[in-house]
Amino acid sequence: MHPLLLRTRARLRDAIKPLGEGAVGALTVGILRTTRYFDPIKTANLFGRIARLIGPMMREQRIGRANLTAAFPEKSPEEIETILTGVWDNLGRVGAEFAHLDHIWEHDPAHPQDSRIEIPPRTHELFAQLQLDGKPALIFASHLGNWEMPALAAVAHGLDAAILYRRPNIASADRIIQEIRAVKMGTLIPAGRDAPFRLAEALQKGQHVAMLVDQYLTNGVEVTFFGRKTKANPMLARLLRQVECPIHGARIIRLPGHRFRAEISEEVKPVRDATGQIDIQGTMQAITSVIEGWIREYPDQWLWLHRRWR
Repeated sequence: MHPLLLRTRARLRDAIKPLGEGAVGALTVGILRTTRYFDPIKTANLFGRIARLIGPMMREQRIGRANLTAAFPEKSPEEIETILTGVWDNLGRVGAEFAHLDHIWEHDPAHPQDSRIEIPPRTHELFAQLQLDGKPALIFASHLGNWEMPALAAVAHGLDAAILYRRPNIASADRIIQEIRAVKMGTLIPAGRDAPFRLAEALQKGQHVAMLVDQYLTNGVEVTFFGRKTKANPMLARLLRQVECPIHGARIIRLPGHRFRAEISEEVKPVRDATGQIDIQGTMQAITSVIEGWIREYPDQWLWLHRRWR
């Protein structure tokens, strides 16, 4: 193609891009605001059905199928497709539930059997320990079940928490998402150049720092995940080098009957090198192995749709 035509096409694309982003942002804002007016359970059912219908038409379906086939070579094609259907259903439900984050956490310790959130006794013990030990802590989570809800649990039960999150690229969508998250999610720290400093500062103040750690990072450290090499974000382990404190995992599993189970893992011991210093790669491998175990329990609730291996 002629260089002039290439430059013209590039300029046209640059001119149109903000319009497209604006439309997507407006649509996102409209959907989130509208969804809040409807029953959260019925809306989650609807969004789950829509995601199951539309998902298989998208390119992420191929990514998810390839990921699952490599991770579970013992499963039949039919089993893989069943898991994928569950993945889309879960994603749709997470989208619907996001609009109701300010009132979705329903747990009454006096009547746990009637609560929407189920909390096992051991998780109660570990949570109390985190609250009362006078120490900061690092909490990791993954895109499993409803991955927005662990932050709700911290605030709902009185844990001083700072949450690392990734801002959407579209400003209008970012604004409403921050509005929804800020209601009951503690201190929100956007990912960026100053995030490590702000997170370390939160730990030094005695806060509990939480982050999602299960996505691919180009400049990350190498770990093995489902038998294959991939890259993990080393931020959590690097923070641990600055402020030594307990590490725990948190997950919110989707249960039948529109209920959830909240769980905190036992303390994950960091790996150390010969000098006693925190081993960044080894510690991230220990965390990644915990997450793999979670996913093997509930493969249809993890977000298989992104390129975790590259």
